[in-house]
Amino acid sequence: MSEDAVLFEAVITPHRSLSPNGLRVLMLVICGLAGLTILRFLIIRAWPVIGFSVVEVGLAVVLLRVNALRARASEVVMLSGSMLRILRTDAKGRRSERTLEPGWLNVVLEDEPGRVPRLFLAARGVKEEIASMLGEEEKRDLAGALRDALYRLRHPVFDNPQLRE
Repeated sequence: MSEDAVLFEAVITPHRSLSPNGLRVLMLVICGLAGLTILRFLIIRAWPVIGFSVVEVGLAVVLLRVNALRARASEVVMLSGSMLRILRTDAKGRRSERTLEPGWLNVVLEDEPGRVPRLFLAARGVKEEIASMLGEEEKRDLAGALRDALYRLRHPVFDNPQLRE
């Protein structure tokens, strides 16, 4: 096994329940229902309500778009024999990279009552939070898998055919 062989890799993306097509359908339904509301108030000549309805629909559409744009963010955690790399891509497509030495690296899951735990990689004065966009169960699964991968890296199993019985 070479030093650069990837021993563990996790791609972390935010969970979104709507596909892009589903988001378009939701926006159309919101606009259609608001259009019916506007039409009703137009018929009964309640002009001020129409302005508020337009602002409300505009705000809903803008917030749904912001949510969809944030879904573009991702984080990749790769462990090789010589380093652990964290590659982050934000919602605007900007990338950043952090490299940590895996020799003394620990996986720390900080629990706070009533909150989703925070997942850190800590070693020699360095503390890097990862997977901030995941929920509690996913963070616990990732922490366990990363601990196992670090254990396998530090405790390799050597197979020498001459020592077999």
